[in-house]
Amino acid sequence: MLSRLYILITGLAIFFFLGSAKPTFFPEDTILIINKIKIEITGASTIGKYNCSNTFTTKDTVYVNSSKKNTFNTEIKMSNFDCGNKIMTKDLQGTVKVKQFPNSSVSITDVKPYGKNYICRLSFFITDKTLKYKDFVLYKTDDKIQGTLGLKFSDIALEPPVKMAGLIKVKDDIVINFSLYKN
Repeated sequence: MLSRLYILITGLAIFFFLGSAKPTFFPEDTILIINKIKIEITGASTIGKYNCSNTFTTKDTVYVNSSKKNTFNTEIKMSNFDCGNKIMTKDLQGTVKVKQFPNSSVSITDVKPYGKNYICRLSFFITDKTLKYKDFVLYKTDDKIQGTLGLKFSDIALEPPVKMAGLIKVKDDIVINFSLYKN
């Protein structure tokens, strides 16, 4: 009788001890330390393709699949975009109404693993419009995570530029590439 009681108490002690232990087969919280952002806007016109970019330094930490800090927010100065040509840069700034809307913002929330990559919710605020995307895929490489957003000028209530009495027309479709560089 005493040996059964001893075995029962020992078994309960082992159960409580192992039951409260953290399993070793679950990975620790994944941490993304962001130190630089590059945003590229690409598209086409009747005379060829264009690429405008803005690269800036920022420091932020995102805990993937965690309740800690699972959000990344940043403001983007629209006047800092460079298209490699002063006239094109000025046209872009006029198109996105830089004087009226000097900043845009990007918010990435609810970051979770998605195979070898990540999935999140993306909110993109430009001019006075907010575009929201659920299950936005961020592709992971060694030094960055990146996502691509295809949209139209008309999606954000903007008119593509037209120059030289209609000889040069920018197409309505644009692609925005986000690159978040990791430490």
